[in-house]
Amino acid sequence: MDVYTMITERIIESLEAGTVPWHKPWQSIGAPRNLVSKKLYRGINVWLPTTQGYTSSYWATIRQINEVGGNVRKGEKSTPVVFWRIYLDGIEVKTGQQEPEVQETQGHGRRRFVLRYFSVFNTEQCDLPVSVTQKLALPEQRELDPIEACEKILAAMPNPPDIVHAGDKAFYSPATDWVTMPPCSLFESAE
Repeated sequence: MDVYTMITERIIESLEAGTVPWHKPWQSIGAPRNLVSKKLYRGINVWLPTTQGYTSSYWATIRQINEVGGNVRKGEKSTPVVFWRIYLDGIEVKTGQQEPEVQETQGHGRRRFVLRYFSVFNTEQCDLPVSVTQKLALPEQRELDPIEACEKILAAMPNPPDIVHAGDKAFYSPATDWVTMPPCSLFESAE
């Protein structure tokens, strides 16, 4: 499967799941960023990790996770992040490197752009050392008391859907018959 197909499938999956912009009454987890370099992702690489439903905004390759002394839990699914490589006459031009001046004659001096990707994992999919996790900037968590009237409605509901508190989006999944909500502690208020 090529990278274009992978990205298109992820976009379609999110659209079919009902992902649309709206005001979120919970704290944002912040823009996705690399765990090791702390650099923010840009372009489509902001959208792809954000739609995966994790509270943490930190992502890393399996190699980076292993280098900090962690590991990815068995069965976890990676998310692609894409980037472009530039080649001049078959030689990669590194970021920040000045391209040599070459005349374009008979195929020489031509730049070629190649789309590549890395597979990354969210820190919530990993077991990481405490020395790493305690340095992560996570959203402020609030202690909220549940609303009694809402709890009564749920208790009286025949065949209620399961309610799962995870990720950074709220939605109902007819396929699994459950409601996914961000953790209660991230909401602005109980209401």
